[in-house]
Amino acid sequence: MTTPAGVAERLTSLVGALRAHGVRIGTGETVDAARAAEVLGLADRELLREGLAATLLHGAGQRPVFDPVFDLYFPRGVGGPERKAAGRDDLRDRLAAALAADDQAMMGLLAAEAVDGFGGYGSSPESDGWSSYQTLERLRPQTLLARVRDDVRGRGGSEGFTDRLLEDEIRRRIETFRRLVATEARRRVAERRGRDEIARRAVTPTADRVDFLYAGKAQLAELRRAVHPLARKLATRLAARRRRAARGTIDLRRTLRGSLSTGGVPMKPVLRRRRPVRPELVLLCDVSGSVSGFSDFTMLLVQALHDQFSKVRVFAFVNRVDEVTGLLRRGTADPEGFSSRIDAEARLTGYHGSSDYGMALGEFAERYGDAVGPRTTVFVLGDARTNMSDPNLPAVRQIAGQARRVYWLNPEPRSSWGTGDSAAPDYAELIEMHECRTARQLSALVARLLPV
Repeated sequence: MTTPAGVAERLTSLVGALRAHGVRIGTGETVDAARAAEVLGLADRELLREGLAATLLHGAGQRPVFDPVFDLYFPRGVGGPERKAAGRDDLRDRLAAALAADDQAMMGLLAAEAVDGFGGYGSSPESDGWSSYQTLERLRPQTLLARVRDDVRGRGGSEGFTDRLLEDEIRRRIETFRRLVATEARRRVAERRGRDEIARRAVTPTADRVDFLYAGKAQLAELRRAVHPLARKLATRLAARRRRAARGTIDLRRTLRGSLSTGGVPMKPVLRRRRPVRPELVLLCDVSGSVSGFSDFTMLLVQALHDQFSKVRVFAFVNRVDEVTGLLRRGTADPEGFSSRIDAEARLTGYHGSSDYGMALGEFAERYGDAVGPRTTVFVLGDARTNMSDPNLPAVRQIAGQARRVYWLNPEPRSSWGTGDSAAPDYAELIEMHECRTARQLSALVARLLPV
């Protein structure tokens, strides 16, 4: 069986787009995908989708990226017989019938027809495009719910469904059709502007690449579920670093002394043996506003890595600071409820509810100064926005003077540092500050910055 012309190019472009979104795909997996495409052919598109997903992906969590990218590079058949432009009422009638029968294939055809008839805009080659929003606004599939429900009941297809469950099922089918319309509109835009560009810009990134400050509830929940797998990878990397560090550096004096027996040729380098000590770690986390998602995830990640440290203490603040180490340990089986436990049991605000870095850092230095010592690495997590209050730089100097290392992880883009009420440049003069906007950046920074 031979692969149709052009499929190899589409497949390699698909793999490239997936790699750009952080999906790790090797040469062997790409070859397996090509063989799967050769065996499965193009007649059954959904079978091809599942075959390529099985050969290229490493888990179900990557499907939200894979599916829209697949739709761009392997769209529904193009170039078939031309369809007559249907009127709105006729299209709605056929859509109602397809929804009642849950006919996925027909819904796909109707989605393409709907975009054809109602999704186009612009009047010049440069501005012509397709809009799923415009298509759905004109077709209004959500208004078909009662009609489809009555049709399903009339066919006797509602057995086993209560009224509420039947309506939920029909809503699910309507939402499926809406996604098909969005996919079709995106594909047509991609055909004009280039698939690679649309695949890069229009596909939702994986959770580890989502900006902490803009992550929604669903993405933050997915990140929490990814804490333990990510922690295992980081633990492996940290353990490897520790083993390499244990070998030590070359002891020049002992190496030269040993080379006397070989005529001055240092055949056997002598290393200074090190006894790596697991570091103590202190987290000082701003949990106010949109920064809280970033802080929560980092705290949960460090808790999952606790075996890599001799001691871990975690402090949260808004304008007051309180230790939350015990709350974190007590809720290891319930990461979803960590924020609510902090809100309920920690005292983080004083006379106002806005973040105040100066007050919080000063209180930390005064009340919890003994938590920081010469073996301690401190991570400060926050956007450094002081609400125009005193940044309290002396407190930062005190903490930096007591600790082995102090790093500040800032979830805002570097271009925003120093704008408005941001005191980031002032703090960055005293301690090392890093931009940390995604879980991918965070894991790389933790692996690189933590001492061995």
